[in-house]
Order: sequence, then structure tokens, then C-alpha cells
Amino acid sequence: MDSRSFKRPSPGNQSKTWLRSAALYREPRILGILFLGFASGLPFLLTLATLHVWLTEAGVNKTTIGLFALVTLPYSLKFIWAPLIDQFKVPVLGRLLGHRKGWMIASQLMLILALILLGNTHPDQNIMGTAIAALGVSFFSATQDICVEAYRVERLEQNEIGLGAGASNLGYRLGMWVSGAGALYLASSFSWAAVYGFMAACMLVGLVTALLSHEPDIERTVENTLATTQKRRSLFEILRALFRGVKRTIVHLKGRDDLGVLLAYIILFKLADTALNVMAVPFMLEIGFTKIEIAHVGKSFGIGAMIVGGLIAGVLLSQRPLRQTLLLCALLQLTSAVFFFVQSKVGHNIYFLFATIGLDNLSNGMGFAAFITYLSVICRSEHAGAHFAFLTSIASFARVIFSYFSGLAADHMIWSDYYIITALVCLPNCFLIYFAANAFQRLRQGLLKKT
Repeated sequence: MDSRSFKRPSPGNQSKTWLRSAALYREPRILGILFLGFASGLPFLLTLATLHVWLTEAGVNKTTIGLFALVTLPYSLKFIWAPLIDQFKVPVLGRLLGHRKGWMIASQLMLILALILLGNTHPDQNIMGTAIAALGVSFFSATQDICVEAYRVERLEQNEIGLGAGASNLGYRLGMWVSGAGALYLASSFSWAAVYGFMAACMLVGLVTALLSHEPDIERTVENTLATTQKRRSLFEILRALFRGVKRTIVHLKGRDDLGVLLAYIILFKLADTALNVMAVPFMLEIGFTKIEIAHVGKSFGIGAMIVGGLIAGVLLSQRPLRQTLLLCALLQLTSAVFFFVQSKVGHNIYFLFATIGLDNLSNGMGFAAFITYLSVICRSEHAGAHFAFLTSIASFARVIFSYFSGLAADHMIWSDYYIITALVCLPNCFLIYFAANAFQRLRQGLLKKT
């Protein structure tokens, strides 16, 4: 055999390969994933930070505002109705547009209506009405997430999954920026009804993208619609179908011989991610940084670094085996904890803060894209929506639990000790990816394109 076949690509060829991979972000299929990611990220803060500002201005007490965190429960519980979306076509739209497209467009239309309804409530007069409308936004937003995530998994080729995760991450962050900082800028000049109306109009980006997208070419065993040809299904039958769907998801995952590695990775990734991020703002405030400095470095610069990280991860995932990228992201998490430890010793140093926040958000963006790619590879089946929702719900519950313990630890430690512990918390994920090599390598030997 010709020995030249074993030579490493020259630096010039490697650059060309990277440029070809980066150019794939301009492909219509990847751009569509980006715009759908924008539509997924847009509603999230409209039921959290942005809504909390509105409630504060309306004179709602802090206890009630704290309870409003409950309206985001659908994001953690979406695995319950995800099997319904996999198993049934939505009436009319499913028949006209296809299974995934029908559900995406139906959830987006309902989400637009829910946002308009929320914007026209009056929390100072009827707080319960505002809560119900916000719950509706969360429910239809979580439903849209199920549809978009399943669509991305089914629509992309194997070598495009990493790029799709990077594009989705970019779109999601841009959507959060529009509904966070963008909404607050608008609220300084317009009424909250106008702000939420504008956000509802921004959802047309996702609606138009869904209409122009192609239905995934995948065989599935589903009912034609939520209604049978002879009679409409009873509530009991629909609930039984939901139960069967959840059971099928659990049985399918239990059948994996790498289930222990999968669950361990989700939990360990979220443990390190939460420990690093949930206490970042209190840490910066306590060591002397002002709100303006945090806004400039922690938010504007940080979001940019996060977006760049997601894009870099997308290209890496198209060029390198999945396990290598996951290990790199885990090591970057560990390095971020070390930088936070050094920051706690350096104190108020804006230049070092740029380095700390830049590295943290870069690793966060890369880690999120790699995490989504890993789950996407596992969930490539006709029940992708239910499987993906179930796994991300586990991650969501882990985040909530670890957020509490992170705050508890920070209350009882000085910051340097907290970040030493955080660095130690990052180590198990590195060990898992390194020593459980076979479990990650079996995922089709990474996402390398066959040439």
C-alpha cells in the first residue's frame, strides 16, 4: 500500500478543510436550523428575566415573582407529551405539510397567540391571568422545542450533526439576546403590550423557516391524525398513548449497553456547567465589579465568546471524532474553573476578567454544541422527539438541583475554595470521557464525513 495514504494533511490542506467545513454554515439546511434555533431561544426569557422586570415595575412582591419560576416547568416536563408528537400527526397541518412541519407550525402559531395574550395582561390588576398566560407561553415554547430538536435530528446527515448543533446554538443565543436585552431596550420607550407584540412578530422568522423547510425523509409508524377515521379519540386513549410512548422511550434507553455512561455524562456535564455558571454574577459583584462592567464583559463580550465557541465546536465536530471534541470541552470546563480561582485571588482586574469570562463562555458555547450533538447521535430514530425531550429533561432537573447546592456551597465557602471544589467537580467528566472510550467511539466513530 502507498505510504503516502498515511501522511497527515499539510497545514495548507488543513486550512482548506476547515474553510470548507465553515462554509457549510451557508448551506440552506444549516441556515434553516439556525433560524429555528432563534425561534426556540426567543420565548425563553419572556417568561423569566424579562417578565420579572415587568412584574417588578408593576409592583408585584418578590415572593410572587419567585413563584413565577414555576411557569417554566413545561421545559422540564416536556418529555411527558413528546411521545404524542412522535406518534400522531397534528390534524389538517400534518396532512398538508408533513408530520414534523405540521407540529412545528402548529406550536409556533399557538406560541404567537400566547405571547400576544401575555403582553395584554395586567399583572398589577390580575396576577393570576398573567401567570396563566406565561404558563401557556412556556408550554407552547417547550412543545416547539420538541419539534425543532426532533426535526434537526432527522433532517441532518450524519456529518452535519455537529454543524447543526453549532448553528442551533448560535440561533438560540441570538433569540435570547433579542428577548432579553432587546426587549428591555424596547420597554424603555414602548408599553409591555407593544414589546410582547414585537416578540410575537419575531416568531415569524421560525414560522417562515418551517414553511420553507423540507419534511425529513424518514419512515415512521404513526397514526394519521389525533382523530381516527371513524371517531375522535377519547381523552383516556390519548393518555394511554402518552403512557405507552414514555414507557417505550424508557425501554429503548434501558436497552442500550452504554446507558450508564450516557446518564453519567449528562449528570457530570450539568454538574460542572452549573457550578461554573450559576454563581458567576454573584462572584463578580462580591469581588468589586460594577453592574456596568458585568454587562459589558459578562454579557456582551461573553455572549459573543459563547457564539464563537458554538461555531468552532460545529466545525470541530465535522472534522474530528465526537469523543475528542467532548474531551476537549471537558478540559476547557476544568481550565475555566482554574481561571475563576485565579480571578478570586487577583480580585478586581478588568483585563483578567476578559480572559476569565472569555474562556468560560467559549467553553460553554463549545460544550453546549457538543452536548447537543452527543444526544442527537443517540436519538436518531423515528421517536427522536420523545428520546431527546427525555434526556434534556434529565439535564434540566439536574441543573435545578445542582443550582441549589451550588448556592449552598457558595454561602459557606470563600470564593477561592468554591472554585477549587468546582475544578475538582470538573474532573470526573474528563475521566469518564477518557476511560469510557469505547462507549463514545461506538457512535459511528465520530461525525467524520466519509470521503
